[in-house]
Amino acid sequence: MGALDGKVAVITGAGSGMAKASVKVFVREGARVVAADLSGAEKDTAAEVGSSVVPVHCDVTSEADVEAAVRAAVEEFGRLDAVLNVAGIAEGVMLTDVTMEHYDRTMDVDLRGVLLGMKHGIRAMLQAGSGGAIVNWSSIGGLNSSVATSVYGAAKAGVISLTKTAALEYARKNIRVNCVCPGYIKTEIMGAGLEQLPGAAEGTPLKRLGLPHEVAEVAAFLASDRASFVTGAIIPVDGGRSAAIA
Repeated sequence: MGALDGKVAVITGAGSGMAKASVKVFVREGARVVAADLSGAEKDTAAEVGSSVVPVHCDVTSEADVEAAVRAAVEEFGRLDAVLNVAGIAEGVMLTDVTMEHYDRTMDVDLRGVLLGMKHGIRAMLQAGSGGAIVNWSSIGGLNSSVATSVYGAAKAGVISLTKTAALEYARKNIRVNCVCPGYIKTEIMGAGLEQLPGAAEGTPLKRLGLPHEVAEVAAFLASDRASFVTGAIIPVDGGRSAAIA
């Protein structure tokens, strides 16, 4: 038996990276998944993983798209047990070079997208009355700061705040809300750049980059009944990086 047998999840950003890895881990553990993504690669993920996955085009900055992805889970699989708000972007910009276009784009995807996923996921769970789990993606950049990450860090810190508030608001409805904070993870988008970033691996106590499935495994635990007394938790998945003073 899998840890997620019978459960249904919506996973945003599912065309690549940690979200795609999460789709694979969730299906391995017995879940059925709506793989939501803007790129079209969600169809590739579904084709690769199998019939337990339904691909849905979804721009997480569009409330209509996010609501439709949640509705697809209920219509296709009859229920919704988990939402993973993974979709995000990262652009390095020094504070004095920040444009309002950069600000709006980053905040819309990294914070608004999470808010919308929570809003409509929790609404569906409340309507069903059986509880559920939300797992949000923040970052170690939401816990600490680094150069050229002012807007990104603010958005990811906002995800942490949203997580804690929602955990308190819906605990009595048996809806658990938690957050992972990945460190330097070797994804398709970030991998090559991280390998060229001085100190990315060496500055991590485990002396390597993380892999997408290592974050996905934590999310699967948080979505499972094994984490039934875990809510409002902010969990770094960073090889120990955020534990260090410098």
